[in-house]
Amino acid sequence: MLDAFIWLISQIGLGFYHMGYALTHPSLWLDWSDKQNLLRFVYYGGSHEFLFVFIDLFLVLTVAGLVWRRFMWGCVRVLEATANAIGRTAAWAGLILVGQQIIIVFVQSIFRKGEIVLAPFGLGLSQSITWYAEGLKLWNAIVVALCVAYAFVQGSHVRVDLIYAPIGHRAKRVVDMFGSLFFMMPVAALMWMYSWFFLWRHLITPKVSASDKLELMLKKARIVKWNVETIGFSPDGFNGYFLFKILILCFIALVFLQAVSFFYRSLLEFLEGPESADRYRDQDSLGAGEEAYEGTH
Repeated sequence: MLDAFIWLISQIGLGFYHMGYALTHPSLWLDWSDKQNLLRFVYYGGSHEFLFVFIDLFLVLTVAGLVWRRFMWGCVRVLEATANAIGRTAAWAGLILVGQQIIIVFVQSIFRKGEIVLAPFGLGLSQSITWYAEGLKLWNAIVVALCVAYAFVQGSHVRVDLIYAPIGHRAKRVVDMFGSLFFMMPVAALMWMYSWFFLWRHLITPKVSASDKLELMLKKARIVKWNVETIGFSPDGFNGYFLFKILILCFIALVFLQAVSFFYRSLLEFLEGPESADRYRDQDSLGAGEEAYEGTH
């Protein structure tokens, strides 16, 4: 137990060193013309060193926010505004999905064509009906991945209030803080560390994994090359499935940031009492008389 505690404290301290070193030596992980730098980026992007950098940032922001509560409220407003902006924009992908499906039905069933040709600004793009049909999944994935934090901010997520509903304001905030700190953040961090390498396994070769050490990755630099996944489920089907792996990371990042925002909001509402509930929250409204259908009601 003592060894684990010492390791934790040492990693928190090293997190500040790694953060400073990365900021002062950006070429070591951003200059991808050197394949070793590319593999350093791949390794550290899903490493425990990167995790402790985030932990250190979280600790610094939390301490600063406890000293200056207006700063913590500012963090909440920025993170929630970011989630709302991304979610409201990504929600339009649902309309594109519906429009694309209608076009597919008309072209395939009425005009009996096997391909769709688009030529915006004189640039021709010709793909098969199968490509567009399979591509519908991408628009659906955009809505799911990029609107998740937006739905959380809006209170549109599903929750079962067996114990939560009847307890008092401060007890609810304690439950919220515990959930965000011990469930949302750890699960998001674990998903990120594995999804990160899942993405890169479909972008470069030879394949990398979460168990690879940095020394082993740097040895692979001599033979590493780009190998972006472009294979579809059918010969003429959608071939951009690497985009789904990127969306997985976007989904996890938004969940993690929303967990931080939710923890800060819960902490502030705990400290400032019931009058601070939902302060600065930017929630959409269906209009007067539609309150019963909003949020989690």
